[in-house]
Amino acid sequence: MNWDWAYAWEVLPGIVGEGLLITLEVTVFASLVAYVIGLVLALLRRSPFAAVRWIVWAFIEFVRSTPLIVQVFFMFFVLPNIGITLDPVPTGVITIGLHYATYTAEVYRAGIEAVPKGQWEAATALSMPRGRTWFAVILPQAIPRVLPALGNYSISLLKETPILLTIGVLDIVGAAYQEGSANFRYVEPITIAGVLFLVLSYSASLLVRRLERRVARSN
Repeated sequence: MNWDWAYAWEVLPGIVGEGLLITLEVTVFASLVAYVIGLVLALLRRSPFAAVRWIVWAFIEFVRSTPLIVQVFFMFFVLPNIGITLDPVPTGVITIGLHYATYTAEVYRAGIEAVPKGQWEAATALSMPRGRTWFAVILPQAIPRVLPALGNYSISLLKETPILLTIGVLDIVGAAYQEGSANFRYVEPITIAGVLFLVLSYSASLLVRRLERRVARSN
């Protein structure tokens, strides 16, 4: 298990050049899916129709109660049986994004409930349409409050990307595994993958903490 610096430098470009880009791509796009769908789910949870609220609640509970890897396998291996076929990377983006949307929905819900009741009453007194009330009054106050929590979920999402190796996505870990398999030596590539995740996660956590302080000052 002696560390070979020459071999480490040899495999580094392959891990960074391919795996890092895929990891960042999946993280960014899956986060956008989680943010957008999560907001939609949060709004539907407040629908005046009980059936809509129940369906959304059931969907959220189902997704949160089943393992992410099962959802990935379902999207990649089961959906083609009914004519829906996706490439590995889009499958990962959609599946991880939907999975985390069920968590960001609760974050949005907390932010919406934190908006003072007087804001709702003022919008009603001004006879503002429901859509304008949401997008001009409530959400501009709710979303800044939850940005740090959304950032934390993006960090968690980043660390979930290696699960996509099971469907052939060569993220950081996948690229490291491929390099190790080619040379039957895994110490250096897997260690490099771990260090890259540490750097990415820690850097993102610093940004989230800075955002938390900024939001706290604005409140």
